[in-house]
Amino acid sequence: MDYPPAHRLDQVDVLHGHSVADPYRWLEDPAADDTQAWSRAQDTLARGYLDTRPGRERLRERLSGLARAGTVSVPALRGGRAFWMRRDGDQEHAVLLVREADGTERPLIDPSELSDDDTVTLDGWVPSNEGDLLAYWLSERGDEEAALYVMDVATGEVVDGPIPRTRYCPLAWLPGGRELFYGRRLDADQVPEGEDKFHRRVWRRTIGTPVEQDTLVFGEGRDKTEYHSVDVSADGRWLMVGGSLGTAPRNDLYIADLHGDGELRPVQEGVDAQTWGGVEDDGKLWLHTNLDASRFRVVVADPADPGPAGWTDVIAESDAVLEGFRLTDDAVAAVTTSHAVGRVTMHDRATGERRGEVELPGLGSVAGISTRFEGGDEVWIGWTDFTTPPRVWRYVVSSGTRELWASAPGVSPPKGVVARQDTYRSADGTEVRMFILHREDLEPLNAGDGHPAILYGYGGFGVPLGPAYNPLACAWVEQGGVYAVANLRGGSEEGEDWHRAGMREHKQNVFDDFAAAAGYLVEQGWTTPERLGIYGGSNGGLLVGAALTQRPELYQAVVCSAPLLDMVRYERFGLGETWNDEYGRADDPVELGWLLSYSPYHHVDEGVSYPAVLFTVFDSDTRVDPLHARKLCAALQAATASDRPVLLRREVDVGHGARSVSRTVELNVDVVAFFAGQLGLDLGP
Repeated sequence: MDYPPAHRLDQVDVLHGHSVADPYRWLEDPAADDTQAWSRAQDTLARGYLDTRPGRERLRERLSGLARAGTVSVPALRGGRAFWMRRDGDQEHAVLLVREADGTERPLIDPSELSDDDTVTLDGWVPSNEGDLLAYWLSERGDEEAALYVMDVATGEVVDGPIPRTRYCPLAWLPGGRELFYGRRLDADQVPEGEDKFHRRVWRRTIGTPVEQDTLVFGEGRDKTEYHSVDVSADGRWLMVGGSLGTAPRNDLYIADLHGDGELRPVQEGVDAQTWGGVEDDGKLWLHTNLDASRFRVVVADPADPGPAGWTDVIAESDAVLEGFRLTDDAVAAVTTSHAVGRVTMHDRATGERRGEVELPGLGSVAGISTRFEGGDEVWIGWTDFTTPPRVWRYVVSSGTRELWASAPGVSPPKGVVARQDTYRSADGTEVRMFILHREDLEPLNAGDGHPAILYGYGGFGVPLGPAYNPLACAWVEQGGVYAVANLRGGSEEGEDWHRAGMREHKQNVFDDFAAAAGYLVEQGWTTPERLGIYGGSNGGLLVGAALTQRPELYQAVVCSAPLLDMVRYERFGLGETWNDEYGRADDPVELGWLLSYSPYHHVDEGVSYPAVLFTVFDSDTRVDPLHARKLCAALQAATASDRPVLLRREVDVGHGARSVSRTVELNVDVVAFFAGQLGLDLGP
């Protein structure tokens, strides 16, 4: 490849005794002339390669058909109305709908109608207790800088907002719909320079009044990186507020009696555990906690005496991970996972005794669960698996019956794709699970031979990788490829202990688990190193970045999307400072050692035959700055001794999160075409 020139700086920082070279620091500045010229040249190079891959038109048609199967969500039931999301086959974004008590439906918010180029996204929504008002957040061009609005549900009129600086902020309504509690960041001129993405507060607000009149409730004097939660009991008496430092797996939680003195008192404070919940219609405080229970439990307490000493188990910790719960009049519907496979079990609300399990099909995931806000005997359960777009079941507790409430259109279902779950051992002997998708007529081959295969992973922040409908994987497998998803340490597939075994000083476990997954696929005859590609995004981009620099001989091709790659300077950009409990801090001499031990940018060696690499980045990404990919791309292009391409694919007006269907399809066309060309999968004419 004729790579664009990238000059090297003689930049070496001495940090806690470590000499840390950073020759491509100039690529951190996206506005600099040389960065822009280099980026434009990379655009030309990437498009020249990707656009000439064979089979793109046929691939685009198939990916479009699979993506346009659509989606649905579980409903939020308020005041006789059901609010839910649905995307039909011809829509670019999911639309927020309302279903009235008489069964009629109408759209409330269609993001495609809010811009000419489908770059407005609906980031979240919360209906009022009575169902007559709707709070919702919108952002533009992928920046995720959400603004809060309030709509009159009957008329569609916006009655409050926009209120900016409400990204990643909570909201809870008071009865009557005139007031709410919500989160908002301080104005930029109220915080130190460069800290405008932080400094959240919780406020009490009267709808339609100037924000200057909002009452400060929580957050003053606390850490700038703190995220919040908020909940109000249905009767408006009890307020719950929680705070966690960035993405740290622990939180403080407080409760206030709004009918009393209104003062917040601790439920838990300074405890190394996650606990969330609220006061329910029985007057009890219901909590979902991993305090003394890595796989979580459900407890109840007296809201007037809410500390851990007074907690009573309703659902004790078990071998399954308890992901969450919802209450009906006399039952607790518990969502659990067993090795990342979802289940819903029913328990007696008074005793916690297990009544039974809701019948759900195969290796899949629970994609949400809801019950009536006003109480009732029904549970709505979302469900998906690798080949099934989301659908929603309505389950009646008293009769144990289930009926389909809503389903995605499913206009072009996958053909002959099957999934299995295998167990393999990592370098230290730990058992790890992995899903393997393949065509039903495909079998492992003899040692030394194999099929084109993609291995996907994440391994961080307690995020589990359960089965979920995946058009890219289905299209790949239909053509004869293998697609594998590894449940690495760092996720929560086996509980919080599994997460902590892959964070901070234990991060290398994640990379070892991933390399062992690749080795297992080779040993079992599914693939060979020459036909194996790896794929990951965000923290998963860090994963594959570490994989390709630690074990370049094990992989033929890599797709590294929106990645973290310079772990010495990650805290300085985007939301990096909120992740330092997961990775460690560069200003701590011990923790810097952890980061340097695997930071991909700092482990590129001259003359190594690196795999083919496709970096995919998004210019409006305000979570993970594209500078990470720019710097590693330049380093690999200069260092690699192989003739396999190293490319940077850049998009504008899109960010880290939600995007239109068309943009998703085009990204997936490039990813699959890149892998197919490198791994030898025939996409046809």
